Amino acid sequence: MENYSLLYSSSHRTGLLSGFQRLRSQKRMCDVVLEAGGVSFPCHRALLASSSDYFWALFGESTVERLADSISLPALTPEGLDAILDFLYSGWLSVSPPTLPVVLAAARYLQVEPAVSICERFMIDGLNAENCCCYANLAEHHALADALEAANQTIAIEMGALLKDNRDDLLGLNVQSLMAVLDADEIPAVKEAELIKLALDWLDENGPISLLKSNLLLSHLRFGLVAPSDLSSLSHAHRAMATPLIRSQLTRALEYHRMGAAQPIRQTRQSTLRASPNCVLLVGGGPSPDWPEQQVLAFDPRSRKFSSLSSSLPLRLRGHCACSVGGFLFVIGGEEVKEGDDDGKKSVDVATSNQVWRYDPRFDCWEKMESMLERRAQFTCCVIEEVIYAIGGRQTRQGACRQTSMASVEFYDMATGVWRRGPALPRPLYGHASAVLDDCIYVSGGVPGNQDSGINANNQEDHRESSKELLHWDPKGRVWEKRAPMSIARFGHRLATAHGHIYALLGMYEPFCDIEQYNSASDHWTRLRPLLIGSFNYGMVVTPSGNLLVFGGRKWSDGQEVIVKSVLEYDTKKDRWREICQLPRPLTGTECTLLPLPD
Repeated sequence: MENYSLLYSSSHRTGLLSGFQRLRSQKRMCDVVLEAGGVSFPCHRALLASSSDYFWALFGESTVERLADSISLPALTPEGLDAILDFLYSGWLSVSPPTLPVVLAAARYLQVEPAVSICERFMIDGLNAENCCCYANLAEHHALADALEAANQTIAIEMGALLKDNRDDLLGLNVQSLMAVLDADEIPAVKEAELIKLALDWLDENGPISLLKSNLLLSHLRFGLVAPSDLSSLSHAHRAMATPLIRSQLTRALEYHRMGAAQPIRQTRQSTLRASPNCVLLVGGGPSPDWPEQQVLAFDPRSRKFSSLSSSLPLRLRGHCACSVGGFLFVIGGEEVKEGDDDGKKSVDVATSNQVWRYDPRFDCWEKMESMLERRAQFTCCVIEEVIYAIGGRQTRQGACRQTSMASVEFYDMATGVWRRGPALPRPLYGHASAVLDDCIYVSGGVPGNQDSGINANNQEDHRESSKELLHWDPKGRVWEKRAPMSIARFGHRLATAHGHIYALLGMYEPFCDIEQYNSASDHWTRLRPLLIGSFNYGMVVTPSGNLLVFGGRKWSDGQEVIVKSVLEYDTKKDRWREICQLPRPLTGTECTLLPLPD
């Protein structure tokens, strides 16, 4: 067989289309005329049939139109047909927001799928608050799944602005899009009552519609996010709210509000906030370790911006714990700091607390829950399967200026709203840290022993006796077991779980900034890249991506303690630290947790 070469000319295809376009513009060799809206377009059958399934079928061997000199297309406008013919002859599609509907209609009718795809991409790339409702209707009418999904997402994100400035666009929205929007998990800056009113107004504007469709639409609303005082009046707000299905949903919402302590473990979609679950709450702390503030800061990891909750902590606390369960924030124990009066002079009174406060972001309110069995500060808490465990800690003895460490463990049974005792630690411990891995609790470091000390004891002395020990407890068992100890004795440090490993971060007065990683399968610790800043008494949280965020804290500088403003991020996969932003002001002693928050 002789050798041969197969070569391709990229200019030939372009030249071929250019030749056809030139013939069309000169009206030469055209063998069919298309008509739309009284305008004629001379064309070439061969090119049309090779570029469009519609024309391929139209000019088939058994059709009447195959030999017709002129073909009328009354379903199309001259502008739409002209744009599609230009595309077939040149590969360029001229489209703008005003011409999009007619161009898309022509592309769909003539089955020119590349032009349809271009129109869909144009819609997705150009979505904004002004056009998202119009584009959603266009996408739904022409079955453009990707554009429809993108438009619905934009409507949900821009709902606040749309309700204010473009309400008529929302009332003209197709029902599939409205249901998709009402099903969205994030609708920023919009209260559920506003969405309910929108749905009822939409029914008035677009009715009458079938009972099935009306019930389906209203079922996407979250009545558990409406205050109990407003729920009873909703059943009389509109005839569509009086159906058995919707009345039953209103009844369930009222029952949810009456559950009290059990609300976090009785969450349903009807009571789940439409908000990002990744908001970080910084609970308590302040620019001074001796006078904590009652503020609660919210940090958005996406925008890296801080804001303050309108509701403050009920108490000034230090050495407390914070965690989230079922969309609620729990603030537990700690030392309550108050202004005192010592012989006419202002002073600071400190008392160990066993109080438990619960914050409901749905209604921006605090509620005092059942108190712990023991008063605790410098303890640790963790959550397993919606059960809160409070472990160890320190307390002030009644009527004495002495503190004693504790070995006791208790857990909060939310079904009954009662604290119950759990298996105690092998010995008293405070200043320790805890983490949960594979539904087991790990406790590390701290100061062991049942030593009494003065309230103003030197923490540096405490650190000299701190532990490397790691304890493990499976809630299915009753015994705390030892695991491989850390390589560094730590006190006032942090543990975090990410990607199946436990990370131990530095505590108070450690000479180096080393962190280490624990592998439970091999029962082994590995040293990792040190922190950028050797701080302590900082706040820390694990993001859903598995990265660690470290907020503020204290550090030594020229022999003095300095409160820092830095926010550090540790990439657990790449073993890399970086500073991502700064706090609004210096902060120490804060406790962090993730919680969905409305904007």
